[in-house]
Amino acid sequence: MNKLLIIAFIAVFLAGALSTSLIATINDSNALKTFPFFGTAQDVLSPADHIKEDQIHVYQNKVVLDVADASWASFTDTKSMDPLLDSDSNGIEIKPASSSEIKTGDIISYASPYVNGLVIHRVIETGIDDNGWYAVVKGDNNPSADPGKVRFGQVNGVLIGVIY
Repeated sequence: MNKLLIIAFIAVFLAGALSTSLIATINDSNALKTFPFFGTAQDVLSPADHIKEDQIHVYQNKVVLDVADASWASFTDTKSMDPLLDSDSNGIEIKPASSSEIKTGDIISYASPYVNGLVIHRVIETGIDDNGWYAVVKGDNNPSADPGKVRFGQVNGVLIGVIY
């Protein structure tokens, strides 16, 4: 009987320790990268917070975003930004006033000399060189960055929302 109580105590202790570890792992921002049941997740940079909570007004019959000079965006299904963007998605963009408004992780539309029309990809790096500010961009689904540096003058907009 005494051995049974000791075994039960150890089992309860181990279960508690495991559940505490599980909760700590799930609350960790890197949980999906470190918790063995979920496998390994790729860390993708998140866009900057361009719309603050006090600019979002949700009513029973409508949603209002307090964003000046916003424009509607549609997308071509090239698969480069799957699963975030597809041809049936609707987006909202703003025109940045300066390059300082474009952050790593933002999704921008820009005029590319390599394609006819606009490209919409994620900013993976920004910097300054002899020609001024630039961004390096990449489609989330693409194996490598887009060719060339994107200059501020090429930027059409920063995606601030996707509506499905």
